[in-house]
Parts: sequence; structure tokens; C-alpha cells
Amino acid sequence: MNRKKLVIFAAIALLIALFFWFDLGRFFTLDALKANRQALMDFYASHRVAMVAGFLAVYIVQTALSLPGAAILSLAAGAIFGVVAGTVYAVTGATIGAVLAFLVARYLLHDAVQQKFGTRLEKLNRELETRGLNYLLFLRLVPVFPFFLINLAAGLTRLPLRAFAIGTFLGIIPGGFVYVNAGASLATIDSLGEIASPRVLGSFALLGLFALVPALYQKIKGTRDQGPGTRD
Repeated sequence: MNRKKLVIFAAIALLIALFFWFDLGRFFTLDALKANRQALMDFYASHRVAMVAGFLAVYIVQTALSLPGAAILSLAAGAIFGVVAGTVYAVTGATIGAVLAFLVARYLLHDAVQQKFGTRLEKLNRELETRGLNYLLFLRLVPVFPFFLINLAAGLTRLPLRAFAIGTFLGIIPGGFVYVNAGASLATIDSLGEIASPRVLGSFALLGLFALVPALYQKIKGTRDQGPGTRD
């Protein structure tokens, strides 16, 4: 790893360490959001542009550094901006942050990973280059896979940046809407577990399977096309 990469890596590590050192996570809790909701809404009423810009900046940094608090930020978007605007801001901030995390992982670690495991990853890389968007939509929609882990892992492959950005943006809209919508009725929420009900999770899983259908179809079709020719 060259000097420039080491500096970037050290800066990221320092920012993450400072987050935990100053216990900034205490501001990303449901209780903290409820306690400060009125103050945040009052500030938004008098400083709309600053509030939106500040919210986006916080969401982008939180996601780019893979810090905890995304669910609370999505709830805050609904509580402060309303369902429609809140969903737009939350999804935009999360997408930009995810793209930054993807680019950092690709810049810092991609070459080393490809050099060490390139031959083993070649088949996966070819698949991602051609059908990566469908796979990413599946991963984004099915809430089993950690958001931050997908950002970092995708950066270590040859998944095109365009596919990553589009797949992330589209794939997180349903989940983002659910949390933002819940945030609009913040007073009725006692825990984050109430939001992601089994029915909601099942719906996301079904959407994820639909997103995967085109990729599976193309793969099966390709396998058949490569099979033995038909008899005369």
C-alpha cells in the first residue's frame, strides 16, 4: 500500500475512532431522536436549506464510514421532512455515502484482493460485469445482508460503478420508505424492532427474488445455449 493510500486509510480510521471515543452514537438512538424532534423541526422551519444540507452531510458521512445510526437517520427524515421529501433525502444520502464507501474500498484494497484471489474471483467478476445490477438489487432488497458490508465487498470486485449506484438507489427505496414513513409517526414507535415486521421483511425478500429472476433466466439460457447441439 503506497503512502497516499496509507494516509487515506489512517484518516478514515481516525474518524471512526473519534466517533466511538466521543460516544457520538448516543445521538443516534430512538430516545435521543424523540427528545430532540421538536428542536430539529423548529430549526428546519427557520433554516430549511441548512437543515437539508446538514442532514444529507451527516447521512453521507455515516454511510461512507460504515458507522451505526442509519435507521435512526431514516426515522429522523420522516419526523422532520415528512414522508415524500424524507424518503428522497434519506435515499439520496445513503446512496452517495454507499458510493463513497464503494470507491474507497476499491481504491484501497481492490488491487491487492485481485492480485491475491484474482483467478478464484474471475468467474464472479465476469458475472457481476454482465448481470451485477440484478444481483445487487437482490442484495439491497433482502434485509439479511448488512448494508455496509455490501458496499465494501462490492468495491473489491469488478462490479461497474454505474450498476452499483443505480442498484443501490433503487434497491434501498422500499426499505427507506418504510423507515421514513414510520418516522413520520415517531411518537407511536417504542423500538426499531416494531418497524421491520415479519410481513415487511417477507415483502422485501419477495421483491429481491423478483429482481434476481432476470439474472437467473439469462444464466440458464446461456447454459442451454452452450449445451450440445440438437440432432438433425
